[in-house]
Amino acid sequence: MPLTQRCFQCLTAVRNRRVKLLLNPAVTRCCSTVQGDVRVRFAPSPTGFLHLGGLRTALYNYIFAKKYGGSFVLRLEDTDQSRLVSGAAESIEDMLEWAGVPPDESPRRGGSVGPYLQSQRLDLYNQTAQELLESNHAYYCFCSSQRLSLLKKEALRTGQTPRYDNRCRHLRAEQVQEKLAQGVPHVIRFRLEAGVEPFQDLIFGWNHHEVAQVEGDPVVIKADGFPTYHLANIVDDHYMMISHVLRGSEWLISTSKHLLMYRALGWQPPTFGHLPLLMNKDGSKLSKRQGDIFIQSYKRDGVLPEALLDITTNCGSGFNTNRIGRRIDELISEFNPSKITTHSALLDLEKLPEFNRIHLQHRIEDEEQCHLLIKDLQAQIQQACTAEIQEEEVLHEDYIRRVLHLRKGHISSLTELVSPAYSYLWVRPSVSSHQVAALTAEAQHIASLVLKLIAERGEELAVDPLSKDLKTLAKQTKATKHREVMKLLRLALSGLQVPEDILDPNQITQKINKRRLFS
Repeated sequence: MPLTQRCFQCLTAVRNRRVKLLLNPAVTRCCSTVQGDVRVRFAPSPTGFLHLGGLRTALYNYIFAKKYGGSFVLRLEDTDQSRLVSGAAESIEDMLEWAGVPPDESPRRGGSVGPYLQSQRLDLYNQTAQELLESNHAYYCFCSSQRLSLLKKEALRTGQTPRYDNRCRHLRAEQVQEKLAQGVPHVIRFRLEAGVEPFQDLIFGWNHHEVAQVEGDPVVIKADGFPTYHLANIVDDHYMMISHVLRGSEWLISTSKHLLMYRALGWQPPTFGHLPLLMNKDGSKLSKRQGDIFIQSYKRDGVLPEALLDITTNCGSGFNTNRIGRRIDELISEFNPSKITTHSALLDLEKLPEFNRIHLQHRIEDEEQCHLLIKDLQAQIQQACTAEIQEEEVLHEDYIRRVLHLRKGHISSLTELVSPAYSYLWVRPSVSSHQVAALTAEAQHIASLVLKLIAERGEELAVDPLSKDLKTLAKQTKATKHREVMKLLRLALSGLQVPEDILDPNQITQKINKRRLFS
Protein backbone atom coordinates (compact mmCIF):
# COMPACT_ATOMS: atom_id res chain seq x y z
CA MET A 1 0.00 0.00 0.00
CA PRO A 2 1.52 3.40 -0.97
CA LEU A 3 2.76 5.47 1.91
CA THR A 4 0.58 8.38 0.83
CA GLN A 5 -2.49 6.26 1.56
CA ARG A 6 -1.37 5.86 5.17
CA CYS A 7 -1.82 9.42 6.29
CA PHE A 8 -2.40 10.91 9.67
CA GLN A 9 -5.76 11.99 10.93
CA CYS A 10 -4.79 15.51 11.87
CA LEU A 11 -6.13 17.40 14.82
CA THR A 12 -8.19 20.52 14.28
CA ALA A 13 -9.89 22.70 16.85
CA VAL A 14 -11.08 21.54 20.25
CA ARG A 15 -14.88 21.86 20.34
CA ASN A 16 -17.22 21.02 23.17
CA ARG A 17 -14.27 19.61 25.16
CA ARG A 18 -13.58 17.08 22.40
CA VAL A 19 -10.75 17.01 19.87
CA LYS A 20 -12.21 16.71 16.38
CA LEU A 21 -10.28 14.58 13.87
CA LEU A 22 -10.28 14.95 10.12
CA LEU A 23 -8.71 12.68 7.55
CA ASN A 24 -6.43 14.44 5.11
CA PRO A 25 -5.56 12.07 2.26
CA ALA A 26 -2.87 14.39 0.93
CA VAL A 27 -0.76 14.02 4.06
CA THR A 28 1.82 11.27 4.33
CA ARG A 29 2.40 9.32 7.52
CA CYS A 30 4.34 12.13 9.18
CA CYS A 31 3.43 13.87 12.42
CA SER A 32 4.81 17.21 11.30
CA THR A 33 1.19 17.88 10.26
CA VAL A 34 -0.27 17.32 13.74
CA GLN A 35 -2.19 20.35 14.92
CA GLY A 36 -4.19 21.21 18.01
CA ASP A 37 -4.02 19.58 21.43
CA VAL A 38 -2.27 16.20 21.48
CA ARG A 39 -3.34 13.98 24.36
CA VAL A 40 -2.22 10.37 24.67
CA ARG A 41 -2.63 7.84 27.45
CA PHE A 42 -1.04 4.75 28.94
CA ALA A 43 -3.75 2.61 30.50
CA PRO A 44 -2.35 -0.51 32.18
CA SER A 45 -4.28 -2.82 34.45
CA PRO A 46 -2.86 -3.12 37.99
CA THR A 47 -3.27 -6.89 37.82
CA GLY A 48 0.53 -7.04 37.78
CA PHE A 49 3.62 -4.88 37.97
CA LEU A 50 5.08 -2.83 35.14
CA HIS A 51 7.16 -4.91 32.72
CA LEU A 52 9.28 -4.12 29.68
CA GLY A 53 6.41 -4.38 27.20
CA GLY A 54 4.33 -1.94 29.21
CA LEU A 55 7.25 0.44 29.67
CA ARG A 56 7.82 0.46 25.90
CA THR A 57 4.16 1.35 25.25
CA ALA A 58 4.30 4.11 27.86
CA LEU A 59 7.57 5.38 26.38
CA TYR A 60 6.20 5.72 22.85
CA ASN A 61 3.17 7.58 24.20
CA TYR A 62 5.38 9.86 26.29
CA ILE A 63 7.72 10.60 23.36
CA PHE A 64 4.75 11.27 21.06
CA ALA A 65 3.27 13.73 23.56
CA LYS A 66 6.54 15.57 24.14
CA LYS A 67 7.40 15.63 20.42
CA TYR A 68 4.19 17.51 19.65
CA GLY A 69 3.77 19.58 22.81
CA GLY A 70 0.97 17.44 24.21
CA SER A 71 0.02 15.69 27.45
CA PHE A 72 0.76 12.17 28.62
CA VAL A 73 -2.00 10.66 30.78
CA LEU A 74 -1.72 7.63 33.07
CA ARG A 75 -5.05 5.87 33.60
CA LEU A 76 -5.33 2.67 35.64
CA GLU A 77 -7.91 0.23 34.33
CA ASP A 78 -8.75 -1.57 37.57
CA THR A 79 -12.21 -2.87 36.73
CA ASP A 80 -11.17 -6.54 36.93
CA GLN A 81 -11.38 -6.52 40.72
CA SER A 82 -10.78 -10.28 41.08
CA ARG A 83 -7.27 -10.05 39.58
CA LEU A 84 -5.92 -6.88 41.21
CA VAL A 85 -2.45 -7.21 42.75
CA SER A 86 -1.81 -5.36 45.99
CA GLY A 87 0.63 -2.49 45.51
CA ALA A 88 0.69 -2.77 41.71
CA ALA A 89 -1.13 0.52 41.08
CA GLU A 90 1.35 2.55 43.14
CA SER A 91 4.30 0.63 41.75
CA ILE A 92 3.32 1.30 38.12
CA GLU A 93 3.46 5.05 38.67
CA ASP A 94 6.63 4.73 40.77
CA MET A 95 8.38 2.86 37.96
CA LEU A 96 7.27 5.34 35.27
CA GLU A 97 8.72 8.18 37.33
CA TRP A 98 11.93 6.22 37.99
CA ALA A 99 12.25 5.46 34.28
CA GLY A 100 12.06 9.15 33.39
CA VAL A 101 8.66 9.05 31.65
CA PRO A 102 6.42 10.68 34.29
CA PRO A 103 2.76 11.28 33.41
CA ASP A 104 1.35 14.79 33.25
CA GLU A 105 -1.95 13.55 34.69
CA SER A 106 -2.44 10.44 36.84
CA PRO A 107 -4.06 9.05 39.97
CA ARG A 108 -1.17 10.51 41.98
CA ARG A 109 -0.75 13.83 40.18
CA GLY A 110 -4.43 14.47 39.48
CA GLY A 111 -5.74 16.49 36.57
CA SER A 112 -8.80 18.22 35.18
CA VAL A 113 -10.47 15.09 33.72
CA GLY A 114 -10.09 12.68 36.63
CA PRO A 115 -10.53 10.51 38.48
CA TYR A 116 -7.87 8.39 36.80
CA LEU A 117 -8.89 5.07 38.39
CA GLN A 118 -11.67 3.37 36.47
CA SER A 119 -13.15 1.92 39.65
CA GLN A 120 -13.99 5.50 40.64
CA ARG A 121 -15.85 6.18 37.36
CA LEU A 122 -18.54 3.48 37.53
CA ASP A 123 -21.45 5.92 37.36
CA LEU A 124 -20.13 7.24 34.06
CA TYR A 125 -19.92 3.76 32.52
CA ASN A 126 -23.38 2.77 33.72
CA GLN A 127 -24.80 6.05 32.41
CA THR A 128 -23.25 5.33 28.99
CA ALA A 129 -24.56 1.76 29.04
CA GLN A 130 -28.06 3.09 29.72
CA GLU A 131 -27.74 5.38 26.69
CA LEU A 132 -26.86 2.35 24.57
CA LEU A 133 -29.84 0.43 25.97
CA GLU A 134 -32.23 3.30 25.25
CA SER A 135 -30.98 3.63 21.66
CA ASN A 136 -31.29 -0.17 21.18
CA HIS A 137 -27.53 -0.53 20.64
CA ALA A 138 -27.28 -2.73 23.73
CA TYR A 139 -29.47 -5.25 25.55
CA TYR A 140 -29.73 -7.18 28.80
CA CYS A 141 -28.40 -10.74 28.71
CA PHE A 142 -29.61 -13.25 31.32
CA CYS A 143 -27.66 -16.31 30.11
CA SER A 144 -26.14 -18.25 33.01
CA SER A 145 -22.44 -19.03 33.27
CA GLN A 146 -23.38 -22.72 32.90
CA ARG A 147 -25.05 -22.08 29.54
CA LEU A 148 -22.13 -20.02 28.30
CA SER A 149 -19.73 -22.76 29.36
CA LEU A 150 -21.73 -25.36 27.43
CA LEU A 151 -21.71 -23.13 24.33
CA LYS A 152 -17.93 -22.88 24.56
CA LYS A 153 -17.44 -26.63 25.03
CA GLU A 154 -19.71 -27.44 22.08
CA ALA A 155 -17.86 -25.00 19.82
CA LEU A 156 -14.51 -26.50 20.76
CA ARG A 157 -15.89 -30.03 20.24
CA THR A 158 -16.95 -29.17 16.69
CA GLY A 159 -13.74 -27.28 15.89
CA GLN A 160 -15.35 -23.84 15.85
CA THR A 161 -14.29 -20.61 17.50
CA PRO A 162 -16.28 -20.10 20.72
CA ARG A 163 -18.72 -17.21 20.49
CA TYR A 164 -21.94 -16.11 22.14
CA ASP A 165 -25.00 -17.00 20.04
CA ASN A 166 -26.75 -13.64 20.73
CA ARG A 167 -29.75 -15.45 22.18
CA CYS A 168 -30.88 -12.66 24.51
CA ARG A 169 -30.88 -9.94 21.86
CA HIS A 170 -34.14 -11.49 20.63
CA LEU A 171 -36.00 -11.30 23.96
CA ARG A 172 -39.24 -9.30 23.91
CA ALA A 173 -39.45 -6.16 26.06
CA GLU A 174 -41.94 -7.75 28.47
CA GLN A 175 -39.62 -10.77 28.93
CA VAL A 176 -36.75 -8.46 29.81
CA GLN A 177 -38.82 -6.49 32.32
CA GLU A 178 -40.09 -9.68 33.94
CA LYS A 179 -36.56 -11.04 34.45
CA LEU A 180 -35.32 -7.70 35.78
CA ALA A 181 -38.25 -7.59 38.22
CA GLN A 182 -37.37 -11.10 39.40
CA GLY A 183 -33.78 -10.03 40.04
CA VAL A 184 -32.30 -12.51 37.58
CA PRO A 185 -28.51 -11.94 37.33
CA HIS A 186 -27.62 -10.27 34.06
CA VAL A 187 -25.01 -8.45 32.03
CA ILE A 188 -25.34 -5.81 29.32
CA ARG A 189 -24.15 -6.68 25.83
CA PHE A 190 -23.41 -4.37 22.91
CA ARG A 191 -25.23 -5.18 19.68
CA LEU A 192 -22.67 -5.75 16.93
CA GLU A 193 -23.90 -4.76 13.48
CA ALA A 194 -22.57 -5.33 9.98
CA GLY A 195 -21.18 -2.46 7.97
CA VAL A 196 -18.05 -1.51 9.87
CA GLU A 197 -16.29 1.39 8.18
CA PRO A 198 -12.58 1.00 7.37
CA PHE A 199 -10.27 2.94 9.62
CA GLN A 200 -6.76 4.16 9.07
CA ASP A 201 -4.17 3.08 11.59
CA LEU A 202 -1.08 5.27 11.92
CA ILE A 203 1.17 2.23 11.61
CA PHE A 204 -0.79 -0.57 9.90
CA GLY A 205 -2.64 1.61 7.41
CA TRP A 206 -6.21 0.87 6.33
CA ASN A 207 -7.99 -1.83 8.34
CA HIS A 208 -11.44 -3.35 8.30
CA HIS A 209 -12.79 -6.19 10.46
CA GLU A 210 -16.40 -7.32 10.15
CA VAL A 211 -16.56 -8.33 13.78
CA ALA A 212 -20.27 -9.21 13.69
CA GLN A 213 -19.48 -12.11 11.37
CA VAL A 214 -16.90 -13.72 13.67
CA GLU A 215 -17.86 -12.65 17.20
CA GLY A 216 -20.86 -12.78 19.44
CA ASP A 217 -22.17 -9.58 21.00
CA PRO A 218 -19.60 -8.48 23.62
CA VAL A 219 -20.36 -7.81 27.28
CA VAL A 220 -19.97 -4.12 28.18
CA ILE A 221 -21.27 -4.20 31.78
CA LYS A 222 -20.54 -7.31 33.85
CA ALA A 223 -22.85 -8.87 36.42
CA ASP A 224 -20.93 -7.12 39.22
CA GLY A 225 -21.71 -3.72 37.69
CA PHE A 226 -18.17 -3.12 36.47
CA PRO A 227 -17.53 -2.34 32.79
CA THR A 228 -15.42 -4.44 30.47
CA TYR A 229 -12.39 -3.00 28.71
CA HIS A 230 -14.35 -2.51 25.48
CA LEU A 231 -16.74 0.01 27.04
CA ALA A 232 -14.57 1.60 29.70
CA ASN A 233 -11.68 2.47 27.42
CA ILE A 234 -13.81 4.30 24.85
CA VAL A 235 -15.77 6.16 27.54
CA ASP A 236 -12.57 7.29 29.23
CA ASP A 237 -10.80 8.17 25.99
CA HIS A 238 -13.81 10.31 25.06
CA TYR A 239 -14.21 12.16 28.33
CA MET A 240 -10.44 12.49 28.86
CA MET A 241 -10.19 14.04 25.38
CA ILE A 242 -7.59 11.55 24.14
CA SER A 243 -6.53 12.54 20.62
CA HIS A 244 -4.33 9.53 19.76
CA VAL A 245 -4.51 5.98 21.09
CA LEU A 246 -1.11 4.30 20.80
CA ARG A 247 -1.41 0.73 22.07
CA GLY A 248 -0.16 -2.78 21.33
CA SER A 249 -1.02 -4.41 18.03
CA GLU A 250 -2.94 -7.17 19.84
CA TRP A 251 -5.80 -4.66 20.08
CA LEU A 252 -5.85 -3.95 16.33
CA ILE A 253 -8.57 -6.51 15.61
CA SER A 254 -10.80 -5.04 18.37
CA THR A 255 -10.67 -1.50 17.01
CA SER A 256 -13.54 -2.00 14.56
CA LYS A 257 -15.69 -3.12 17.49
CA HIS A 258 -14.74 0.02 19.39
CA LEU A 259 -15.52 2.19 16.37
CA LEU A 260 -19.03 0.69 16.27
CA MET A 261 -19.48 1.85 19.87
CA TYR A 262 -18.20 5.32 19.03
CA ARG A 263 -20.70 5.48 16.18
CA ALA A 264 -23.55 4.23 18.36
CA LEU A 265 -22.81 6.95 20.90
CA GLY A 266 -22.36 9.67 18.29
CA TRP A 267 -18.78 10.36 19.40
CA GLN A 268 -15.78 11.22 17.23
CA PRO A 269 -13.10 8.53 17.75
CA PRO A 270 -9.43 9.29 18.35
CA THR A 271 -6.71 8.43 15.88
CA PHE A 272 -5.42 4.89 16.42
CA GLY A 273 -1.86 3.66 16.13
CA HIS A 274 -1.05 0.06 17.01
CA LEU A 275 2.52 -0.58 18.04
CA PRO A 276 4.22 -3.83 16.97
CA LEU A 277 4.79 -6.19 19.86
CA LEU A 278 8.01 -6.47 21.85
CA MET A 279 9.29 -10.05 21.57
CA ASN A 280 12.24 -12.10 22.74
CA LYS A 281 15.14 -12.24 20.31
CA ASP A 282 14.01 -15.71 19.15
CA GLY A 283 10.57 -14.35 18.27
CA SER A 284 8.81 -15.86 21.28
CA LYS A 285 6.35 -13.86 23.36
CA LEU A 286 7.73 -11.65 26.10
CA SER A 287 5.75 -13.20 28.93
CA LYS A 288 4.86 -11.50 32.21
CA ARG A 289 5.74 -14.81 33.84
CA GLN A 290 9.40 -14.12 33.09
CA GLY A 291 10.40 -12.63 36.43
CA ASP A 292 13.33 -10.74 34.94
CA ILE A 293 11.21 -8.53 32.68
CA PHE A 294 9.67 -6.52 35.49
CA ILE A 295 11.02 -2.99 35.84
CA GLN A 296 11.40 -3.35 39.61
CA SER A 297 13.92 -6.15 39.12
CA TYR A 298 16.04 -4.03 36.77
CA LYS A 299 16.03 -1.15 39.23
CA ARG A 300 17.07 -3.51 42.02
CA ASP A 301 19.93 -4.92 39.93
CA GLY A 302 21.42 -1.50 39.20
CA VAL A 303 20.22 -1.12 35.61
CA LEU A 304 19.92 2.54 34.66
CA PRO A 305 16.50 3.70 33.43
CA GLU A 306 17.98 5.39 30.37
CA ALA A 307 19.57 2.05 29.39
CA LEU A 308 16.12 0.38 29.46
CA LEU A 309 14.60 3.16 27.38
CA ASP A 310 17.49 2.97 24.93
CA ILE A 311 17.42 -0.80 24.41
CA THR A 312 13.62 -0.98 24.01
CA THR A 313 13.69 1.69 21.29
CA ASN A 314 16.92 0.50 19.69
CA CYS A 315 15.43 -2.92 18.94
CA GLY A 316 12.31 -1.40 17.43
CA SER A 317 11.59 1.38 14.98
CA GLY A 318 10.27 4.93 14.76
CA PHE A 319 13.49 6.94 14.91
CA ASN A 320 15.68 8.70 12.39
CA THR A 321 18.81 6.95 13.69
CA ASN A 322 19.50 3.65 15.37
CA ARG A 323 22.45 3.98 17.71
CA ILE A 324 23.32 3.03 21.26
CA GLY A 325 23.55 5.74 23.88
CA ARG A 326 20.50 7.90 23.19
CA ARG A 327 18.95 9.68 26.13
CA ILE A 328 15.32 10.73 26.42
CA ASP A 329 15.82 14.20 24.90
CA GLU A 330 17.54 12.61 21.91
CA LEU A 331 14.80 9.98 21.57
CA ILE A 332 12.21 12.77 21.46
CA SER A 333 14.12 14.82 18.88
CA GLU A 334 14.82 11.79 16.66
CA PHE A 335 11.31 10.32 16.90
CA ASN A 336 9.59 9.89 13.54
CA PRO A 337 6.27 7.96 13.63
CA SER A 338 6.37 7.41 9.87
CA LYS A 339 9.35 5.11 10.46
CA ILE A 340 7.50 2.75 12.80
CA THR A 341 7.29 -0.61 11.05
CA THR A 342 4.69 -3.33 11.45
CA HIS A 343 7.06 -6.18 12.30
CA SER A 344 7.72 -7.14 15.91
CA ALA A 345 10.61 -5.62 17.85
CA LEU A 346 13.06 -8.37 18.86
CA LEU A 347 14.65 -7.61 22.22
CA ASP A 348 18.10 -9.05 22.97
CA LEU A 349 18.51 -8.65 26.72
CA GLU A 350 22.03 -10.06 26.54
CA LYS A 351 23.02 -6.65 25.16
CA LEU A 352 21.62 -4.78 28.18
CA PRO A 353 24.98 -4.66 30.04
CA GLU A 354 26.51 -2.91 27.02
CA PHE A 355 23.72 -0.32 26.99
CA ASN A 356 24.11 0.15 30.74
CA ARG A 357 27.89 0.54 30.40
CA ILE A 358 27.50 3.37 27.91
CA HIS A 359 24.85 5.21 29.92
CA LEU A 360 26.82 4.75 33.15
CA GLN A 361 29.76 6.40 31.41
CA HIS A 362 27.51 9.31 30.43
CA ARG A 363 26.48 9.73 34.07
CA ILE A 364 30.05 9.62 35.32
CA GLU A 365 31.02 12.34 32.85
CA ASP A 366 28.15 14.57 34.01
CA GLU A 367 29.22 16.42 37.17
CA GLU A 368 25.78 16.54 38.79
CA GLN A 369 24.94 12.93 38.04
CA CYS A 370 28.41 11.79 39.06
CA HIS A 371 27.83 13.33 42.50
CA LEU A 372 24.69 11.18 42.85
CA LEU A 373 26.63 8.09 41.79
CA ILE A 374 29.25 8.84 44.44
CA LYS A 375 26.59 8.98 47.16
CA ASP A 376 25.07 5.74 45.90
CA LEU A 377 28.44 3.97 45.78
CA GLN A 378 29.39 5.25 49.25
CA ALA A 379 26.26 3.61 50.64
CA GLN A 380 26.97 0.36 48.79
CA ILE A 381 30.57 0.25 50.06
CA GLN A 382 29.49 0.80 53.63
CA GLN A 383 26.88 -1.91 53.36
CA ALA A 384 29.18 -4.41 51.67
CA CYS A 385 32.42 -4.06 53.58
CA THR A 386 32.20 -1.67 56.53
CA ALA A 387 33.84 -4.11 58.95
CA GLU A 388 36.86 -4.67 56.69
CA ILE A 389 37.63 -1.03 55.82
CA GLN A 390 40.90 0.12 57.41
CA GLU A 391 41.22 3.51 55.75
CA GLU A 392 38.39 6.05 55.88
CA GLU A 393 39.74 7.85 52.82
CA VAL A 394 38.21 5.16 50.59
CA LEU A 395 34.82 6.67 51.44
CA HIS A 396 35.89 10.21 50.59
CA GLU A 397 34.16 11.79 47.63
CA ASP A 398 37.36 12.68 45.77
CA TYR A 399 38.69 9.13 45.96
CA ILE A 400 35.41 7.56 44.78
CA ARG A 401 35.22 10.08 41.93
CA ARG A 402 38.73 9.03 40.82
CA VAL A 403 37.66 5.37 40.91
CA LEU A 404 34.56 6.07 38.82
CA HIS A 405 36.49 7.99 36.19
CA LEU A 406 39.19 5.32 36.19
CA ARG A 407 36.70 2.52 35.52
CA LYS A 408 34.19 4.33 33.28
CA GLY A 409 33.75 2.44 30.07
CA HIS A 410 34.86 -0.77 31.81
CA ILE A 411 31.99 -1.44 34.22
CA SER A 412 28.29 -1.89 33.46
CA SER A 413 26.93 -1.08 36.91
CA LEU A 414 28.01 0.31 40.27
CA THR A 415 27.38 -3.06 41.89
CA GLU A 416 30.45 -4.40 40.08
CA LEU A 417 32.64 -2.06 42.12
CA VAL A 418 31.60 -3.72 45.37
CA SER A 419 32.07 -7.25 44.02
CA PRO A 420 35.05 -9.39 45.19
CA ALA A 421 36.92 -8.55 41.98
CA TYR A 422 37.11 -4.89 43.04
CA SER A 423 37.24 -5.24 46.83
CA TYR A 424 40.92 -4.14 46.82
CA LEU A 425 39.71 -0.61 46.06
CA TRP A 426 38.10 -0.40 49.50
CA VAL A 427 39.76 -3.05 51.68
CA ARG A 428 43.49 -3.72 52.21
CA PRO A 429 44.05 -7.15 50.65
CA SER A 430 45.46 -10.02 52.66
CA VAL A 431 48.32 -11.84 50.92
CA SER A 432 50.18 -14.81 52.38
CA SER A 433 53.94 -15.30 52.17
CA HIS A 434 53.25 -18.60 50.42
CA GLN A 435 51.39 -16.80 47.61
CA VAL A 436 54.26 -14.34 47.21
CA ALA A 437 56.94 -17.05 47.28
CA ALA A 438 55.10 -18.98 44.60
CA LEU A 439 55.71 -16.07 42.20
CA THR A 440 59.32 -15.16 42.98
CA ALA A 441 62.03 -15.46 45.60
CA GLU A 442 62.93 -11.81 45.04
CA ALA A 443 59.75 -10.32 46.50
CA GLN A 444 61.52 -8.29 49.19
CA HIS A 445 64.05 -6.95 46.67
CA ILE A 446 61.25 -5.95 44.28
CA ALA A 447 59.36 -4.31 47.15
CA SER A 448 62.35 -2.16 48.04
CA LEU A 449 62.79 -1.14 44.39
CA VAL A 450 59.14 -0.12 44.11
CA LEU A 451 59.27 1.86 47.37
CA LYS A 452 62.36 3.62 46.12
CA LEU A 453 60.55 4.41 42.84
CA ILE A 454 57.66 5.92 44.79
CA ALA A 455 60.00 8.06 46.86
CA GLU A 456 61.73 9.37 43.74
CA ARG A 457 58.57 10.09 41.76
CA GLY A 458 56.48 11.41 44.66
CA GLU A 459 52.90 12.22 43.69
CA GLU A 460 53.70 12.62 40.02
CA LEU A 461 53.10 9.02 39.00
CA ALA A 462 51.25 8.57 35.71
CA VAL A 463 50.41 5.52 33.64
CA ASP A 464 52.86 5.81 30.73
CA PRO A 465 55.95 6.81 32.77
CA LEU A 466 55.12 4.18 35.39
CA SER A 467 54.85 1.43 32.78
CA LYS A 468 58.28 2.38 31.50
CA ASP A 469 59.72 2.59 35.04
CA LEU A 470 58.40 -0.86 35.92
CA LYS A 471 60.04 -2.37 32.86
CA THR A 472 63.33 -0.74 33.91
CA LEU A 473 62.78 -1.99 37.46
CA ALA A 474 62.34 -5.56 36.27
CA LYS A 475 65.79 -5.46 34.68
CA GLN A 476 67.29 -4.83 38.13
CA THR A 477 66.17 -8.25 39.38
CA LYS A 478 68.27 -11.38 39.04
CA ALA A 479 65.72 -13.96 37.92
CA THR A 480 62.30 -12.28 37.85
CA LYS A 481 60.93 -11.26 34.48
CA HIS A 482 58.74 -8.22 33.87
CA ARG A 483 55.67 -10.42 33.61
CA GLU A 484 56.27 -11.91 37.07
CA VAL A 485 56.95 -8.44 38.51
CA MET A 486 53.51 -7.33 37.26
CA LYS A 487 51.88 -10.47 38.68
CA LEU A 488 53.51 -9.76 42.02
CA LEU A 489 52.24 -6.17 42.01
CA ARG A 490 48.74 -7.33 41.11
CA LEU A 491 48.78 -9.83 43.96
CA ALA A 492 50.16 -7.36 46.50
CA LEU A 493 47.86 -4.51 45.54
CA SER A 494 44.64 -6.44 44.92
CA GLY A 495 44.97 -9.92 46.39
CA LEU A 496 44.16 -11.21 42.90
CA GLN A 497 46.33 -13.62 40.97
CA VAL A 498 44.66 -13.45 37.57
CA PRO A 499 46.70 -11.79 34.80
CA GLU A 500 43.71 -10.31 32.96
CA ASP A 501 42.82 -6.64 32.97
CA ILE A 502 41.26 -6.74 36.42
CA LEU A 503 44.11 -4.53 37.55
CA ASP A 504 45.48 -2.62 34.57
CA PRO A 505 48.33 -0.04 34.60
CA ASN A 506 45.84 2.71 35.49
CA GLN A 507 44.84 0.84 38.61
CA ILE A 508 48.40 -0.04 39.53
CA THR A 509 49.22 3.66 39.29
CA GLN A 510 46.37 4.51 41.59
CA LYS A 511 47.22 1.81 44.11
CA ILE A 512 50.91 2.72 44.20
CA ASN A 513 49.90 6.32 44.74
CA LYS A 514 48.07 5.07 47.84
CA ARG A 515 51.24 3.19 49.00
CA ARG A 516 49.33 -0.08 49.32
CA LEU A 517 52.32 -2.39 49.09
CA PHE A 518 53.29 -5.48 50.98
CA SER A 519 54.71 -4.72 54.39
